[in-house]
Amino acid sequence: MTEKLERFIDQGVGREPADIVLKGGRFFDLVTGELITSDIAISADRIVGTCGDYVGRQEIDISGKIVVPGFIDTHLHIESSLVTPHEFDRCVLPYGVTTVICDPHEIANVLGSEGIQFFLDSALETIMDIRVQLSSCVPATHLETSGADLPIEKLLPFRHHEKVIGLAEFMNFPGVIHKDPICMAKLEAFQGGHIDGHAPLLRGNDLNGYLAAGIRTEHEATTADEAMEKVRKGMHILVREGSVSKDLHALMPIITERLSPFIALCTDDRNPLDIAEQGHLDYMIRTAIAHGVEPLAIYRAASISAARAFGLRDRGLVAPGWRADLVVIDSLENCKAEMVFAAGRLVTDALFATRKPVAPVGLDSVKARTVNAADFGVPVAEGETSVIGVLPGKIITEHRRFRLPAIGNQTTVDLARDIIKVAVIERHGKNGNHANGFVQGFGLKKGAIASTVGHDSHNICIVGVSEDDMAQAANRLSEIKGGFVVVEDGKVTGEISLPVAGLMSLEPYESVRDTLHHLRQAALALGSTLQEPFLQLAFLPLPVIPHLKISDKGMVDVDKFMLIG
Repeated sequence: MTEKLERFIDQGVGREPADIVLKGGRFFDLVTGELITSDIAISADRIVGTCGDYVGRQEIDISGKIVVPGFIDTHLHIESSLVTPHEFDRCVLPYGVTTVICDPHEIANVLGSEGIQFFLDSALETIMDIRVQLSSCVPATHLETSGADLPIEKLLPFRHHEKVIGLAEFMNFPGVIHKDPICMAKLEAFQGGHIDGHAPLLRGNDLNGYLAAGIRTEHEATTADEAMEKVRKGMHILVREGSVSKDLHALMPIITERLSPFIALCTDDRNPLDIAEQGHLDYMIRTAIAHGVEPLAIYRAASISAARAFGLRDRGLVAPGWRADLVVIDSLENCKAEMVFAAGRLVTDALFATRKPVAPVGLDSVKARTVNAADFGVPVAEGETSVIGVLPGKIITEHRRFRLPAIGNQTTVDLARDIIKVAVIERHGKNGNHANGFVQGFGLKKGAIASTVGHDSHNICIVGVSEDDMAQAANRLSEIKGGFVVVEDGKVTGEISLPVAGLMSLEPYESVRDTLHHLRQAALALGSTLQEPFLQLAFLPLPVIPHLKISDKGMVDVDKFMLIG
């Protein structure tokens, strides 16, 4: 280490040529807000010189370009990209995202410790710096059947792994407020470390009690008013813009120079199709600037503020002594990454080729029973029926109530009011549970859509107009070892196989992207009015997000945290 440090000093002073020098450009100083014309000298994985002239063993002309620190996605589930960590690395790093803080919560709910180990093994090989938060809520609640159980005893062996930051999003906020013993054990074990939050719509004294447990960051604020209360109470707000949850526009009023030290960015759940069409954190940056957000505020949120929130003290500035995670962009406003450096390495296909593969896990995790059309019947009930109300671009749903039509003793769909059936089937081979209900807002006029991606327990979730098509879609998922399926009039019109825990593909991200485009077209042919019907479907079984959800055990009133009907 002494020799390496001496080399850093010598190259910074200029006694010997730097390994790499970026010449002719400017860098964005996130301390002063200035654009500074300067060489940038890099030695190994570290910046060693700015605000001066340097000679390099390799000199790269970046005339007319701007250098900014690498972007940090502060909360995401790589599984929601539908590709493995290695493919996520290859997909997202070229957009300038050099660090991600992931919660392998999805694979952990299917495979438990084996899933977390898969992510940690992968993180040791990727070019992007993948940091891991240990999944805090497996199972997420008692209201669903998960594939695994991770009490504190199973988390502690991972705590001191070099890639682990702390405890991931603590979704069971009622469990915190009411001092559930399992929750308390996990919170106590991570006191003094980082604990990530997850408390949608939590306000007032209940929020105070939640924060008193030592929780410091959160990505579930959906209005500026909610976010401001949380900021005033010491939370670091992670502004989210994913494929379904889109909060950037609502939270732009709080992304200011004054508040930027307490703001970061995240995607939570974003698929390769949206990444290809729009981008990643770069999309958030240029969108915010186009709507009047100060460039200094949004670039701070994308890097230095994010790094500080999660204790990553070595990155986030273009300055000597800091990690050489750098993005060369065309302009602050357009934020198009033209060159990316990860720990001082220029990102190229050849660099990705140096990674060692990690064997996939959970290739036989879909163990659902075979179903038929009759399994999707809903007996007539007196009075009104609870219906999940989908809000496009939100994972929050409404609890709506309708008098629904019936045929004989069975309640039926109501296409005039866009009310169709929804079902969840337990797929971990534990109990064979099957629950049915109704949902409004998908726009389907025929057919069915089914998925093994169903947050957080990842049972099979299906929406449809035809019970026959719903049954065929569910059974097809078992045949392809998990994924998404679209069925129309008894024919499979689109599908993607996700055999890694029923969540991720073994294919390159380009293939997944192209297949998702075809799947979206197949869903549109059924009448779907949602921009992202598959991930919207995946959030219907999430019983920690208000207000009405469905699990394999039945309809869930999230506000009361109990099963209904």
